[in-house]
Amino acid sequence: MTERRTLPGFASRPADPERWVKAPDKPAAANLFTARLTIDVTPALRARLKVAAFQRGITVADMLRALLAREFPDTSGDVP
Repeated sequence: MTERRTLPGFASRPADPERWVKAPDKPAAANLFTARLTIDVTPALRARLKVAAFQRGITVADMLRALLAREFPDTSGDVP
C-alpha cells in the first residue's frame, strides 16, 4: 500500500510565524498613488478603454495615469 501525502490546508499556518509577522513593509514606491479618482463613463467607453489597455499590455489605470500625466504635465518648476 502506498503512503498518502498530506497537503497543507487552506488556512495553514506559516512555517515561521515570527518572520511572517515581522515582514518588511512594502517599498515606498507602493505609496506613490494615494488619491482615487472616480469618473462616470458609459459601458461602451469602458469596454473601449479595457480593450485598448489589453492591446497595449497594460492596465486601464496605468494607461489613464499616462494620459493624464501627458495632458497635465507637472509645472511646479515653471515661473509665473
